Amino acid sequence: MIKQIETAELRIGMYVHKLEASWVDHPFLRNQFKIKQLSDINKIRKSGIKAIYIDTDKGLDIAQKPIAESPAVAVQTEPVVEHKANASEPQTSVQEEMTKADQVRQEAGRVISDIMADARLGKQIDTERAAPVVEEMLASIFRNQDAFLGLTRIRQMDRYTFEHSVSVSALMIAFGKKLQLDQSTIWELGVGGILHDIGKLQVPDKILNKPGRLSDQEFDVMRLHVGFGYKLIDEAETIPKRARQVILQHHERLNGTGYPGRLSGEEISLYGKMAAIVDVYDAITSDRVYHKGKLPSLVLRQLVEWSGEGVFDAELVQRFIQCVGIYPVGSLVALQSQRLAVVIASPQKALLNPVLKVIYDLRKQRPIVPEVVDLSDSVSGGGDRIIKPVNAEAYNIRIEDYLTQ
Repeated sequence: MIKQIETAELRIGMYVHKLEASWVDHPFLRNQFKIKQLSDINKIRKSGIKAIYIDTDKGLDIAQKPIAESPAVAVQTEPVVEHKANASEPQTSVQEEMTKADQVRQEAGRVISDIMADARLGKQIDTERAAPVVEEMLASIFRNQDAFLGLTRIRQMDRYTFEHSVSVSALMIAFGKKLQLDQSTIWELGVGGILHDIGKLQVPDKILNKPGRLSDQEFDVMRLHVGFGYKLIDEAETIPKRARQVILQHHERLNGTGYPGRLSGEEISLYGKMAAIVDVYDAITSDRVYHKGKLPSLVLRQLVEWSGEGVFDAELVQRFIQCVGIYPVGSLVALQSQRLAVVIASPQKALLNPVLKVIYDLRKQRPIVPEVVDLSDSVSGGGDRIIKPVNAEAYNIRIEDYLTQ
């Protein structure tokens, strides 16, 4: 029998039939599952859900005696949140922040490009050059992360390594902000992000830029970039511990299938787990010499599937999706009104109903005068809704033309 109960009545052994919340608002991969440990109950209560439905045919009823808790399952798991970030920076609108964010993004690209160029020439790596530009990135993202994250979708294929480094840095900063880490920690994650692939400068160009699938031997060489990178920064006392963890662990996987250390579970730091998610997300959504980037919303779905297979931390994947949004800034979406729109803001409280710039009439197959629509607003949204994400190239649309205007 399906029965509604309050979360205060939850017990180990109950079968959750339905959570009264969107899947992005709770920390579980499914809406139906059996309560097996105390930490499951704690997660539900911490998520703010007040009532749920249980199936008494598949699990315990509230009148039944709960299964005895063994010491192993009774231990409360540590929450992901560590320290609350200082969000004292005043918030600005996307439009106000866009110009400044673009300047910082371009400067960050120049900095990592110069650092790698010096290293290629055998010069000592001046990693301290990354510190001030990461501070500028952090400040911009704390003012309005939608502006900077939107700009990370603007790419030039021949500058992939540099732009990927900047994007990973920005996403690590936004991710740390979502997890409410303190700003010094977030800054370290940003430094680790911008330097995470520095070891690739020692990978031969014919492998790094090969326009096709790597052979097993070539992939073995590519894997060495993590060790190369760590060796390059190992002697730099200015690189903080958490940044080093990002550089060394961003290819490790929760189930032990990653590299270079084949670490698993808690052997991987929180920051390594975060970097693994961010690095894969940005890589798959980007155009490369050997594949076209996939739509961000489809990649987020893939991350959820991989987390279910034990590749990534499931709770962190959920938090990352909440960070970037179901439809990340810079996505092109088709609306019920037969129009196309660019996502220009993704409010944390309305991930399914972002702020859009409507730009194209599908019926007439032509661009229209841009109109800003907030789907979370019943008045300005006009009852419209997103049907699906679409590929901008199919309509010859340059997303950057609408993000930066």
